[in-house]
Amino acid sequence: MKHAKLFSLMILFWGIGLPACTSDESPSGGPGGPGGVNNSADWLIPASEVRDGGPGKDGIPALDSPQFIAASEASYLLPGDLVLGLVIGNEARAYPHKILDWHEIINEDFGGQKLSIIYCPLTGTGIGWDRVVDGKETTFGVSGLLYNTNIIPYDRETGSNWSQLLLKSVNGTLSGTSAKTTSLVETTWAVWKKMYPDSKVVSTNTGFGRNYNQYPYGDYKTNQAFILFPVAKTDGRLPAKQRVLAVISDKKIKAYNLDLFTSEVKLVADQFEGKNLIVAGNKSDNYILAFENKLNGQTMNFTPVQNKLPIIISDQKGNQYDVMGRVVTGPDLGKSLPEVPRMMSYWFSWASFYETIELYSP
Repeated sequence: MKHAKLFSLMILFWGIGLPACTSDESPSGGPGGPGGVNNSADWLIPASEVRDGGPGKDGIPALDSPQFIAASEASYLLPGDLVLGLVIGNEARAYPHKILDWHEIINEDFGGQKLSIIYCPLTGTGIGWDRVVDGKETTFGVSGLLYNTNIIPYDRETGSNWSQLLLKSVNGTLSGTSAKTTSLVETTWAVWKKMYPDSKVVSTNTGFGRNYNQYPYGDYKTNQAFILFPVAKTDGRLPAKQRVLAVISDKKIKAYNLDLFTSEVKLVADQFEGKNLIVAGNKSDNYILAFENKLNGQTMNFTPVQNKLPIIISDQKGNQYDVMGRVVTGPDLGKSLPEVPRMMSYWFSWASFYETIELYSP
């Protein structure tokens, strides 16, 4: 009963200030009801497990023209609030959970890149996607559909539906197309500001009437037994809402538990699906990051760098790397460690999506 009341409140929150659906926007997220299509064979995932999340297509409105303010002006953010961060060139931007909890997708141009920041508050997963798909520029919207309680974005160029956690289109003319990803840094606002005091941050001046200081999901973050929509499988090795970093490769993931890290930068040299990885984390600073360990085709020997944010690691050549994996001082200045697709997440999020889930153990 408690959770039923919470769901009713969520629908009320989502509905405040929303425009009415146009004639081609059914409340179920598309023609044919909760699946968004009439023919279940059109889906690469089980159509019976595609669920109507409630608000309808675009009922949770993506931000298409986000306004940014200086970090010093972001009075609505508290030090412990989580943000997703990205640095391109000399500019840093932060995308707070407080905004993304209500909008889930931010479409923008940043540093010459056309990006969608896609975040699912129900699985705690955030990542950047390239908005140029199959040679055409698009934006992404919130379909209102969920698969195993994870967001299904749709692209507005073709109307195809995508799975965030599978990193690909699962329905429509682009079905099977993989997303080109940009990994983000998830940490607290205090840590991000410490790293990038000149960062820009998304403003609450969004054009929508939302209370960005009110979390719309009650005790969802901390209630281990509360998963809002059904999931096909669970994995009891960790508490459901434990935050982990998941590195993704084809049909497998490898997860790193934030609780295994300490109050200093800790490094894990690891291997996954034929790649050497370097994983860096700091529980006090609330982040875990992973990169492919390869610079100029060479596997490097890394050591942690303490108390020098945003620099976190150095190598045997004297290079120092920031949280984006970029060499910021040293002989290879300007080069970067290759990205690997990764997302911070709730632990429960992955069991229904991937055949093999490795959990790192020291």
